[in-house]
Amino acid sequence: MAEKIGTGRLTTHVLDTGLGRPAAGLSLSLWRFDAEGDAECILRTETNADGRTDAPLLDGDAFETGAYEIVFEAGAYLAASGATVSDPPFLDDVPIRFAMAEEAHYHVPLLLSAHGYSTYRGS
Repeated sequence: MAEKIGTGRLTTHVLDTGLGRPAAGLSLSLWRFDAEGDAECILRTETNADGRTDAPLLDGDAFETGAYEIVFEAGAYLAASGATVSDPPFLDDVPIRFAMAEEAHYHVPLLLSAHGYSTYRGS
């Protein structure tokens, strides 16, 4: 039997819309949910100078379909970036929960400012 070669991939990109540049040094974690709804942290990393992670969050044989959540540590990033933030900050951890139903490229970007964010399934 041939060895399975995974073709799925999960990536992210964070842009600081308040400053108009990539969000460098933003910490994030990736969580995988099992059938019972219990979550396991499978990755912790941070964004590079381009607002991306140095490697895909998941790819190849590590990629599995299912339910996931990326938790972006926005509050710490915004405070360090010099943004005007309240105490406590309006945005702190930003969780984005999503599901991947097929082996494909899933891109989950975050457009972030001190008072709002948006995301979508990118390419």
